Amino acid sequence: MPISLQGRHRYYTFKTAEVAQVVESMASLLPLQDGGKKIKKPKPSGITYARTCYDHVAGKLGVSLTESLVQYGVLQPTEKAYDLTKKGQEWFLSLGVDTEALRQQKRSFAHQCLDWSERRAHLAGALGASMLQIMLDNDWVRKKKNTRELLITPKGKLELHDLLKLEI
Repeated sequence: MPISLQGRHRYYTFKTAEVAQVVESMASLLPLQDGGKKIKKPKPSGITYARTCYDHVAGKLGVSLTESLVQYGVLQPTEKAYDLTKKGQEWFLSLGVDTEALRQQKRSFAHQCLDWSERRAHLAGALGASMLQIMLDNDWVRKKKNTRELLITPKGKLELHDLLKLEI
């Protein structure tokens, strides 16, 4: 039985460390693809680069943004969520976000959402939605008509670099 489901993907856990070791040993016997050449992942573009996932930022941009927020001590990852640090409260307040008011909403405050194109987590919940709204209100990103794709503006590239040293 799967331990967790993420869209079409099912994740399992091994009963013991010994079983995991046996499976890893068998996997090491498989030949490398393309004669040992590393297969390059295509550069994300369009919807895989920046998009909305419900009401928050996803794709390469969403994952990079979330990882930068963690790296700079704004967020602290937990098992399935993110804790907002004291520094994080001040950081969001400097952008005009009242995080205490967000906590009062009848929804998740800040949880991890598995990104289908990056296979890593991005920020979701009320805090993730407020981050997208900041980016839209300040013209850092624009929604592409009739799609979930986001277009990053030159102003957005500068602001995200200034705030989080994010290279886009």
